[in-house]
Amino acid sequence: MFERVLVPLDGSTVGEAAFPVIEQMVDHLAPRTKVEVVLLGVITLSRHWVVVGEASAPVSYTDEEMDLIRQRVCDYLEKTAANLKQRGVVVRTIVHNGNAAEEILKTAEEINADLIAMSTHGRSGLRKLAFGSITDKVLRGSKVPVLMVRGEEGITNEQNPGP
Repeated sequence: MFERVLVPLDGSTVGEAAFPVIEQMVDHLAPRTKVEVVLLGVITLSRHWVVVGEASAPVSYTDEEMDLIRQRVCDYLEKTAANLKQRGVVVRTIVHNGNAAEEILKTAEEINADLIAMSTHGRSGLRKLAFGSITDKVLRGSKVPVLMVRGEEGITNEQNPGP
């Protein structure tokens, strides 16, 4: 049975589409099984572009900027965890830097997850080829079951102060 569920979040509304399913699952399992939900945020950017006139250059974030980004991701995960905590669920938050798919797979192994529950943005065709699919990479590389919940069509990828 699922006792430790890893939920990667990217800070978007679409990224949170798996939450209603997770809440239902926890409500169903919780009376009989102690369920821990681990929320994971992955900071994938370590630099930004500076544009002056027609010239542009990549500039690494300073340590202070990275600390601020990390704190914003932590705050987002804690805010997101509040509803599950109110239901009596043990919730832990983790923030990593790096490639999202690799960090999800690595974290699943480190925490001994029984399930990875994540949303998919539903990209296909050229968009999937151009942007890649984190969900697809996790699905193919995972040693544990992956629950994929498709985000609602028409929801924009509005960014919260998350990863």
